[in-house]
Amino acid sequence: MPVASIIIPHFNGRHHLPDCFDSLRQQTCPDFEIILVDNGSTDGTQEFVREQYPEVKLIELGENRGFTGACNAGWAAAQGDMIILLNNDTAVHPHWLSEIIRAFAEHPEAGSIASKMLLFDRRDHFHTAGDYYRVDGILGNRGVWQKDEGQYDRQEYVFSACGGAAAYRREVLQTVGFLDDDFFFSCEDVDLGWRINLAGWRVLYVPTAVVYHKLKATGGSVTGSYYDGRNFLYLIWKNYPGPLLRRYWKNILISQLQISFAALRAWRGEAARARLRGQFAGLWGIFKMWPKRKQVQAIRRIDNDSLTAVLTPVDDTPRHR
Repeated sequence: MPVASIIIPHFNGRHHLPDCFDSLRQQTCPDFEIILVDNGSTDGTQEFVREQYPEVKLIELGENRGFTGACNAGWAAAQGDMIILLNNDTAVHPHWLSEIIRAFAEHPEAGSIASKMLLFDRRDHFHTAGDYYRVDGILGNRGVWQKDEGQYDRQEYVFSACGGAAAYRREVLQTVGFLDDDFFFSCEDVDLGWRINLAGWRVLYVPTAVVYHKLKATGGSVTGSYYDGRNFLYLIWKNYPGPLLRRYWKNILISQLQISFAALRAWRGEAARARLRGQFAGLWGIFKMWPKRKQVQAIRRIDNDSLTAVLTPVDDTPRHR
């Protein structure tokens, strides 16, 4: 049984795979399996992987089930004690996996570990140093686009790990569940972070676990805008505890209105229109997400004050993702 299972969701990104797989071949810790879950690619990915990277376990879904569907298929096949999500458009430092294993061993309270993600083509600039979640329901990447000047060089707790390079203990996922397929794309990692925090585990940012990410290489601004608009609200309906929702509902309403007004001002932009459509879909999503609250709150082991301490105040971060 491998120590770690690295799950890589994939769709038509064959040109990214050599950078990713070659870096995994250089890991100083060899005890892991690679699971590539293919969402029905048409670019020859399947033959390429079988011929060039026979050590990779290839799961062919035959259709595009999104990020969540691919990751869940990988989770069902994974054998490791640590479950790691990794984007296909990344490369990892040779000590990346060994640093994750070390951190889990030294921090039994950590249910998840966030990597230090730097830009692939500007390796002195951040993609993320873990994710934050504000009391008004706005979330994002710590340090995104910032130059790396040592400001995130210490281990610290964060709200959640970016799904582009996120590690989880198997026992935690067996308790809180894995990714919610209803999110499909965007915010599914933060949704999982909510459940991990509510269950009393911590999410630890480890700056020595370094990943280089081709940010936006396999995403899309219009698609991302729609799902961000929708899934920001999905997160609230599903996870935000009632007492805190009553405390911060005005902050949440103001932030959502500001997003709407910004989209209306930029109405001619396709991404802005997509964001607004996503918000409308998110409002209707209360009927889909609200029934899940009972299950989420059933795993809760943290009080309101401790949970509030994990959230970020409104004034401490940029307003928009």
